[in-house]
Amino acid sequence: MKRVIEIHNMEGEAKRRRRGSPEPSGVSLNSLIVPQPDFSDSSVPFGLSVERGAQSKSSPAGCLPHDTVTIDFLKERHKTSMKSKYESLFEGIQLQENKTILNSIYTQLYIREGDSERVNEEHEILQKEKNYKMLQETPIDCNNIFKLLSGCEKQKKIRTVLTSGIAGIGKSVSVQKFILDWAEGKANQDVDLMFVLSFRELNLFKDDRYSLYKLLVDFHPEIQDLDSKILEECKVVVVLDGLDESRITLMFSENESVSDVNESSSVGVLMSNLIRGELLPNALIWITSRPAAASRIPSKYINRLTEIEGFNDSQKEEYFRKRISDEHQASRIISHIKRLRSLHIMCHIPVFCWISSTVLQNLLKQDEGAEIPKTLTEMYIHFLLTQMNMRNQKYEERSSERNPEELLQSNKDKIVKLAGLAFKQLMKGNVMFYEEDLIESGIDAIDITVYSGICTEIFKEESVIHQRKIYCFIHLSFQEFLAAFYVFYSFTNDTPDAMKVFDLLPNFHKGAIDVALRSENGHLDLFLRFLLGISLESNQRLLQGLLTHTEKTSESIRTTAAYIKDKLKQEQGLSADRSINLLLCLLEMNDQTLVREIQEFMKSDEDSQNKLSPSHCSAIAYMLQMSDEALEELDLMKYNTSDEGRRRLVPAVMNCRKANLACCNLTVQCCEIVVSTLQLLNSPLRELDLSNNDLQDAGVKHICAGLKSPNCQLEILKLSGCMVTEEGCCFLVSALDSDTSHLRELDLSYNHPGEAGVQMFSALLKNPDRKLEKLNSDHFGDFRIKPGLQKYACDLTLDPNTAYAHLALSEENRKATNVEEEQPYPDHPDRFEHQEQVLCRETLSERSYWELEWSGGAYAAVTYKENKGKKRGNECRFGWNDKSWSLFCTPDGYSAWHDNKKTDANFPSKPSNRVAVYLDRLAGAVSFYDVSETHTLTHIYTFKTKFTEPLYAGFAVYGSVFLSGCIAS
Repeated sequence: MKRVIEIHNMEGEAKRRRRGSPEPSGVSLNSLIVPQPDFSDSSVPFGLSVERGAQSKSSPAGCLPHDTVTIDFLKERHKTSMKSKYESLFEGIQLQENKTILNSIYTQLYIREGDSERVNEEHEILQKEKNYKMLQETPIDCNNIFKLLSGCEKQKKIRTVLTSGIAGIGKSVSVQKFILDWAEGKANQDVDLMFVLSFRELNLFKDDRYSLYKLLVDFHPEIQDLDSKILEECKVVVVLDGLDESRITLMFSENESVSDVNESSSVGVLMSNLIRGELLPNALIWITSRPAAASRIPSKYINRLTEIEGFNDSQKEEYFRKRISDEHQASRIISHIKRLRSLHIMCHIPVFCWISSTVLQNLLKQDEGAEIPKTLTEMYIHFLLTQMNMRNQKYEERSSERNPEELLQSNKDKIVKLAGLAFKQLMKGNVMFYEEDLIESGIDAIDITVYSGICTEIFKEESVIHQRKIYCFIHLSFQEFLAAFYVFYSFTNDTPDAMKVFDLLPNFHKGAIDVALRSENGHLDLFLRFLLGISLESNQRLLQGLLTHTEKTSESIRTTAAYIKDKLKQEQGLSADRSINLLLCLLEMNDQTLVREIQEFMKSDEDSQNKLSPSHCSAIAYMLQMSDEALEELDLMKYNTSDEGRRRLVPAVMNCRKANLACCNLTVQCCEIVVSTLQLLNSPLRELDLSNNDLQDAGVKHICAGLKSPNCQLEILKLSGCMVTEEGCCFLVSALDSDTSHLRELDLSYNHPGEAGVQMFSALLKNPDRKLEKLNSDHFGDFRIKPGLQKYACDLTLDPNTAYAHLALSEENRKATNVEEEQPYPDHPDRFEHQEQVLCRETLSERSYWELEWSGGAYAAVTYKENKGKKRGNECRFGWNDKSWSLFCTPDGYSAWHDNKKTDANFPSKPSNRVAVYLDRLAGAVSFYDVSETHTLTHIYTFKTKFTEPLYAGFAVYGSVFLSGCIAS
């Protein structure tokens, strides 16, 4: 038995639509004769079981009795169309010569589970520069984006996935690979239909009313014969690509609900209902976005967050070898890139790999001894020249040896107009442009093909239906480069529009720096680096032909560099990201002085005498991260800085072997950095001290996520005084009771694990199959579960046998007052005879904390007892010998003293009348803190040494001293 199934010729139908022809009548344009299927066969393709004339109760998808052959045929035709559309990759401009078979060049990208819930207040390029090492060993394959991770079987079905990633990192290419593998039958064959709706194209429909079915047909005309009910009944994947490019308002309130695929509404309402699950509730939704736009969708509608991290070092090399057929040339380019560390780091972004290979291939082709670009600005100038040369050869058929200056002169008008477009749209936050945007910048859209060497023109059939086209630059960073060129061009030619926006006159560079520092989310950071780079005379020479007037900028560059360094020295006002970008601006200007200063500082074993600003700490952390050599030990207490400064140093932990982060008031973000470091592939980190941070059980659980990583190589972990209870011990035992754990030593002193916690670790220590060999479990107790350093509070009393004769003791020997009358103390060999000093009676334990109120001036000290009171002069004054460490407190400020050497503490505000002292004998540290009225501790100074004798608390009293609020519970 045979029957005729009518299938419209889609190519002819599309042409008819474009001509505006009336609907055809009678017989369709094409017919296909196929055999009637045998419906008794239960293994019907497409996952459907169909009975003639009635819905099959056995159909797992619950589909209506549509003709299975018709559905199968449409499915295969859709797959063929999708394969044709997605099998090729256009690198850069969409010209035939740039067409590459995707599978021949595709390199696996890192897609990791989870993403930061906060919006990063930094330029996305800088974000990736800082975190490029933080790539996990096992990425999520794009084909498994909807699959549950192993061990998460109890998790509910993943319907909606949001994948974020910076511009050029590979989001759209990952989508392309996902679709192509499905279309070629390689993956996800349980999916019946896949659709891609890009927001850059949906923008063209934002003012129209559509049904979801009509929208899908406009984007995928090959499915127009598919019954709309099939969309609701079968397994469908809808990819919403490029949320950050959307100019459509998404509304997630339930005021306007659409649940029928044939119901018309605005595109914004349709997309909102699709994401919410009102439309096609059984469909799987994959959304891609740059990080800053990801928050447009409420988190309750997202089942999985993922982030594309780009290439690791081996993947970079794989990409270059795939893209460059000449093995010798590929090896040379890889070698050049590796030597230029800043460029090598940038190559974790796939599009920058393409830019670099394009430039370097061209340079090496022209001259084997050509000078390789060393900065971003140089690389992008050469890329501009390369693109101009390619356009020149294509459209004017002239020699590729044409002088670059002449080449730029011939294209000057076009480049300046494109640069103006780049600048104006960057200020508006737009990366996709439409014809009205081009017209605004004086660009004739009809003649846009002559710009194709620089600007990407994206043609889609649905755009042709509306007689509209979409434009963008090859990458956001190139738009930022051209925007920076436009501002410099405007400055040299006294063009008013850019100057008005930036208010750059009379001081061009300082004005640009100040505007960029105030920019939201650092969106002008890379723009500023390009602007200062273009200002170099050497780079102006490369751009001769575009720049009618060049500037003698040597003196200006020196002034600007000094201005940047002054900004970095400021104590407050600059975020970590702005600080790092200013350091990179100096490098872009070929100013290495600050880098050399930091390098010398890091090599020195001496404690810094000058207090470091948080901005300097950000710069130090960045340089430590970027260093080829791992730091042997990162000790945050070595740095003379504020708590904020120390927290900014934490990212350097990713490139060190031993990290002391004790007593640093670590934030959640700091802990996230530590966890990511433990998960690093080839992690350098072997010893980690997190003592005296109030992690509590929740923080310990977070750290254990890093300990469980198969990449973790940690051997020593110190969690002393971290408020750990039995619950936290359970997390630790679970993490350490595995074959992958390398931990040999664990310090849990000054916590409260309880009897059950101790028993769990005892069993673990006895297990010969586990690495744990040593557990420090001293000083346990429930009173240790106190925030801050008070968990180490000790009960101290002043010793009358040591008190100076004019010090009167009271308040049960907790107060000492300097008086005129000599006190009737008996003779004693330990008494201070020549200094207004007194010792405490008790020997200090390994960890001790105490507070004192003072008036009139005082020394707070830790000392050996052999500091004999009989010694004359200053020999026995606290801090004026090598046996004591002290803090001198006056109404004007603090100074630290040891071995007769004074260090001004440079405390920023007026001192309070209360000081806290904390001794960590094992760590060899004595720290002093200012105590505010609200009992907030602010670090003043820390001495680092190796203690060899018993220690005592001591005081020099010029008014009065009172030991207050320090009794342990």
